[in-house]
Amino acid sequence: MKKFLSILIIAVVVAAFLMISGALYTINEIQQVVVTQFGKPIGEPITEAGLYFKMPFIQQANYFDKWILEWDGEPNQIPTKDKKYISVDTTARWRIKDALRFLQSVGNETGGQARLDDIIDSASRDAITNQKLVETVRNSNRIIEEESVVQEDYAMGQAEELEKINYGREALTRSILEEASKIVPQYGIEIIDVRIKRINYVSDVQIKVFERMISERKRAAEQYRSEGEGKKAEIEGRRAKELNQIQSEAYRIAEEIKGKADAEATKIYADAYNKSPEFYSFLKTLETYKKTVDKSTTLILTTDSEYYEYLKNTGGLSQ
Repeated sequence: MKKFLSILIIAVVVAAFLMISGALYTINEIQQVVVTQFGKPIGEPITEAGLYFKMPFIQQANYFDKWILEWDGEPNQIPTKDKKYISVDTTARWRIKDALRFLQSVGNETGGQARLDDIIDSASRDAITNQKLVETVRNSNRIIEEESVVQEDYAMGQAEELEKINYGREALTRSILEEASKIVPQYGIEIIDVRIKRINYVSDVQIKVFERMISERKRAAEQYRSEGEGKKAEIEGRRAKELNQIQSEAYRIAEEIKGKADAEATKIYADAYNKSPEFYSFLKTLETYKKTVDKSTTLILTTDSEYYEYLKNTGGLSQ
């Protein structure tokens, strides 16, 4: 029993010594290791997870990630083929494919990021300078093909079709990925994808662009106002015309009704006169008295005046 405990203690001490001296090291599922001796790589990269042994003090385990890493570049000012300066912000995803070559060429992940800065920025500049601005912004002609959208040139007062693209943003990023992928294998790197995050005008041009956009919108607003005033005048003119037509038609109908009423009244008067001329004359005379004589009226008449015929001759009605 004592002998077994002694062996166990010795084994534990040796294992502890090996761990402390760095002779044993572990690799997990997301890591790979290149062992170097006095700074020089020895053997192939170790990519399988597990417990490994190396010479203590003279050998060193250099760890590298196996998973996909992120690269995020700084915005760059790039001129397009149509001489428009834009700020392009790109991003990429990459991984260390050959850890040995990666260690020998760039040393570590920071060095790899710096090398990608040069490679991807250069590929982006070459791709964008060979294309127009519209090719970097739009990805297809779907808007034109499906909806036949027309944008109006307010400065010229004419309508022109949206410019068609022959390349597109997706193809542009694929060309950047293709060009960068030709270079990075020598550094043990594989680029998974490249994307353009944002495209904008450079700061010194952006103000002028905004001013131009504001000016164009103001011209558009003035045009809309002018068109609105024209529509307003047209509507008011139509309203006045329709009102005159309605009033004219109403006046004609009213006059027709009044004419019919006057004709009917005349007919009634005529019928009444023909039935009793004396009575009709008597009524008209009374109406004349009512209209011409009041408290302030003074009349000087002869005794034989017809004005007082019915007053003088009360028997006139019986004749």
